[in-house]
Amino acid sequence: MPTESGSDQVVQLQEQVRQLKEAVVSHAVVDQAIGMIVVLGRMAPDQGWIVLKEVSQHTNIKLRNVAEMILIWGRTGVMPSRIRTALEESVDRHGPAQIPGAPPRG
Repeated sequence: MPTESGSDQVVQLQEQVRQLKEAVVSHAVVDQAIGMIVVLGRMAPDQGWIVLKEVSQHTNIKLRNVAEMILIWGRTGVMPSRIRTALEESVDRHGPAQIPGAPPRG
């Protein structure tokens, strides 16, 4: 059974490092988007995660890409309408019934 050369091992390790760096960046993007959803939707982080997942599932767009669009929206105010609609609907489903400290509705 042939053994790997040192250069093959280096190439494999470089690829693993690249993948780990990508995963760390992706995780940070998702966490930041959840943070925005939590603040804007006045909800718990677990609910923010659910909202992000639902938007991804309902729009058939990868979760990381949805997260990136939410961060871009935070910087520019621009968001594709189908993402905005799915986000608003999901926040309405999972957000608080009433903003804390607001007068009762009705």
